[in-house]
Amino acid sequence: MREHRLTIPLTEQWGEGLVAVEKGEEIDLDVRLESVHEGILVTGEVDSTYRGECGRCLNPIAEPVEVEFQELFAYPGEEANDFEVQDDHVDLETLVRDAVVLALPFQPVCQPDCPGLDPETGERLTESAGKEQDAPVDPRWAALQQITDQGNAAE
Repeated sequence: MREHRLTIPLTEQWGEGLVAVEKGEEIDLDVRLESVHEGILVTGEVDSTYRGECGRCLNPIAEPVEVEFQELFAYPGEEANDFEVQDDHVDLETLVRDAVVLALPFQPVCQPDCPGLDPETGERLTESAGKEQDAPVDPRWAALQQITDQGNAAE
């Protein structure tokens, strides 16, 4: 068994969409390699930071991402395996990248109750909280609104 702690800067961006672990960002990798009958069992943990923008209000965000993984790198043989030992080495890049990218949020938010943007003005609702907002009238009910307005004018 061998244990390693590595800090590696990324040579390319990991992830697409609203958030990603950017090129040049460092990942901290804590990994344990164990020899087993079928191959090498790799257990590890990755820590890094993803950056991007909130899916509701488009504010920039930067949050930590922590991922645990475990995978068997099988010795070459007749069976097809996802990961194999090659020349007594294991290549962890694909395994670690896949684990980190799958851990990134699909719809990231800056805060759990982020109200987003005002559909009419485009302003962030957190910034315009002091203004009184009129609820939009559903166009299907607009004719009834006119009737109630006429009734109020008669009084």
